[in-house]
Amino acid sequence: MEENINIPFEKLAQECNIINPQNPKEVIDKVVALSSDYPSEYLILIYNYFFEHSNNYEVLMFLLQKIDKYKDKSSRGILIDSLIMKSKLSQRISDPDNITRIRVNITKALANTKDSQAVYPLLYCLNSKDENYKVKLSCAEALGKIGDRYAVLPLMNILEDETESSVYVKESAVSALGMIGDEKAVDSLVSILESKKGFLDKFTFLKERALEALNKINFKGDRVFNALVKSLRDESPQVRINAIEVLMNSDDERAIDLIKGMLSDSNTEVVQNAVIALYNLLGDDILSQLISDDNTPETAKNEALRLQDDLREEAIEEANEKDE
Repeated sequence: MEENINIPFEKLAQECNIINPQNPKEVIDKVVALSSDYPSEYLILIYNYFFEHSNNYEVLMFLLQKIDKYKDKSSRGILIDSLIMKSKLSQRISDPDNITRIRVNITKALANTKDSQAVYPLLYCLNSKDENYKVKLSCAEALGKIGDRYAVLPLMNILEDETESSVYVKESAVSALGMIGDEKAVDSLVSILESKKGFLDKFTFLKERALEALNKINFKGDRVFNALVKSLRDESPQVRINAIEVLMNSDDERAIDLIKGMLSDSNTEVVQNAVIALYNLLGDDILSQLISDDNTPETAKNEALRLQDDLREEAIEEANEKDE
């Protein structure tokens, strides 16, 4: 984009009442009308300028939507400054909750740019002990979406940091590691599964996220496999379900026998997921085997019958569509 473009920023800001708007809707309407006078490469520069100078929450959120739509690198510095320099933003916006909402949406806009230059500022906020937890959550998610491997070690440090009191921040860090998909994170994720914290603790959700992350990473080794075996015995049904899915996608020849062992689980959803996993691994034949085997638990047999019926209906519908 050309530099030093002759755009009357200050005049436009006055005409649109950007700085001290009495009626935010009127301001937004005037900003929208600018699209008939300026091409897109000029509009983004105008939106950037307006975003730096507006002191109205509604107008700022509208401008942020426009900036997010363009995903232009010219907006990077403005967004990062507003994210990091919270005190400057508070000089324009008085409501702390609105400031938080703006900063959360800034992290989302930065994530959508996929710009690696945003990684360090996002990590800065994520690692700040005084940072709002909602901003921390959104920073972790943004790092995952950007997918830069530079963020892997700092995210792992979040998991190992005993002074980080929010399990939700740790969950977000786990999810981000899964999105990035770097094998270096495997040991940290397995450590979560090896923990002995109880089912009634919120920690169970952290285990669920760890298993979801492992499902996206190409892992190998007995330590991971043993952690999955342990997860199949976890008190949380969802942890057991997630472990079944990870095993299904693991390419480990031992997975089939382990999943078969879950057919007698006390939880119906766990059994249903085990049957589906076996079907995905072994095909139609396993359904017939489960149905005909007298030793198959009733819940597993019923799920195999239901799945078999669904497959027949799908086949009939496809055949009818071809005939038409």
